[in-house]
Amino acid sequence: MKFAVIVFPGSNCDVDMFHAVKDELGENVEYVWHDTDSLEGFDGILLPGGFSYGDYLRTGAIARFSNVMKEVVKAAEAGKPVLGVCNGFQILLEAGLLPGAMRRNESLKFICKPVELKVTNNNSMFSSEYKENEVITVPIAHGEGNYYCDEETVAKLKANNQIVFTYNGTNPNGSLENIAGIMNEKGNVLGMMPHPERAVDELLGGADGLKIFKSIVSQWREANVVNA
Repeated sequence: MKFAVIVFPGSNCDVDMFHAVKDELGENVEYVWHDTDSLEGFDGILLPGGFSYGDYLRTGAIARFSNVMKEVVKAAEAGKPVLGVCNGFQILLEAGLLPGAMRRNESLKFICKPVELKVTNNNSMFSSEYKENEVITVPIAHGEGNYYCDEETVAKLKANNQIVFTYNGTNPNGSLENIAGIMNEKGNVLGMMPHPERAVDELLGGADGLKIFKSIVSQWREANVVNA
């Protein structure tokens, strides 16, 4: 499987994402600059965290208009897995690939610490390696991670089982319904504020995030690889 790590001006978690795929998964991966006009040849798309375009105007609002985003939309429409983490999640929201919006943390402070997540849906291409309701520890690092949507949208998210991860116990940012990660109705686009790419090696404090990447590869192989 071949992944593209999209790099925007201001991205700062692209190297972590690259490491998770190349060194921990052993899969092919390339950095792809924001002005590229094709994502042909890539099987999965990763939008990393950071401060794209300095978070000017609104987090993800400028990156959403980058040239590569037209290709990300095409990839999503084609059913390819698209994972947006932190700023990547914010960009997916701005691009309309996921519903809702992101607000400042309730505390109005930047928060950087490990948090507990509950796997509320383990029947997705991003979470199939986890057990249902499994509690995992993954770090967060954001100032605007307070997810919000209207009542109709949250009802749809629940009805379609689109809420994949929730904060377990303490809600660090005030996010609606403790939401930490959601996917689209089709199930191939996931946005989450916690950083799984920073939790892929026990030597670095834990590997609970690695199963997200393993799930993507496992699901992709099941759908695309024919065993002789």
